[in-house]
Amino acid sequence: MPEQTTDPTVAEVTAELAALEDPRVRAVNEKHGDDHGVNLTRLRALAKRLKTRPALARGLWATDDTAARLLSLLICRPKSYDRAELDTMLREARTPKVHDWLVNYVVKKNPHAEELRVTWTADPDPVVASAGWALTTERVTKEPAGLDLTALLDTVESEMKDAPDRLQWAMNHCLARIGIDHPEHRPRALTIGERLEVLKDYPTPPGCTSPYAPAWITEIVRRQQQSLTPSTT
Repeated sequence: MPEQTTDPTVAEVTAELAALEDPRVRAVNEKHGDDHGVNLTRLRALAKRLKTRPALARGLWATDDTAARLLSLLICRPKSYDRAELDTMLREARTPKVHDWLVNYVVKKNPHAEELRVTWTADPDPVVASAGWALTTERVTKEPAGLDLTALLDTVESEMKDAPDRLQWAMNHCLARIGIDHPEHRPRALTIGERLEVLKDYPTPPGCTSPYAPAWITEIVRRQQQSLTPSTT
C-alpha cells in the first residue's frame, strides 16, 4: 500500500485523543490548572507518529481543546507562524501547559521571538507578560549581550513581590538565572531574593531544588563549582 501523504483530519485526530482520555490524569491535571486527561507520554507518542504537519497543527489549535492544542504544538513548524499569529495564540493560551509549550516549543524557535519578548514583557496582562519574562530568562542564560541586567533586577525588586502568580514565577526564574549565570550580579540577586522572600515556603520534594531564588542560586552554583573541581580519588 502506498504511503499516505495527506494529513489525517482534525476529527480523526481528536477522536484518537478522546480515546486516550483518562479521568485519573484529568483529576491530577486539574489541580494544576490544566483541563485535559491525556497522558503526556501517549500524547508525545502520537505526535511522533504524526510527525510535522503544519496544516493539521493549525486545525487542532482552532478546536480550543487543550489536548488538541498541546498536540498541535508538537507537530507544527515553529518558523511558519508570523508575529501576529503567535501573539494571538499566546492570548488564547490560558492553561499553564499550553502557555508553557507554546513559548518553549514554538516561540523560542521563531524568528519573531525577540520582538515578541519586548512587546509581551510590557503587556498589562500578567499572563502575557509572564511569557515575555520567560523569553527574557532564555536570553539571560544564552544570549545576554544587549540586555540591561541591572534594569531587570530593578524591575524584579520593585514588582515581583506583588505580581500575580504566573508573572511572579517567571520573574523569579529570571532573578535566579541572573544570579546563577552572571557572578557580577549574584550578590544583588541573592539580596533581592532574601529581602522579598518570594516562594521561600514553597513545598519542595526531597532531592529537588527549591524555587526560592537564594536557595536555587546557591545550589546550582555549588553544583557547577563541584563539577569543575578535580576529583582527589
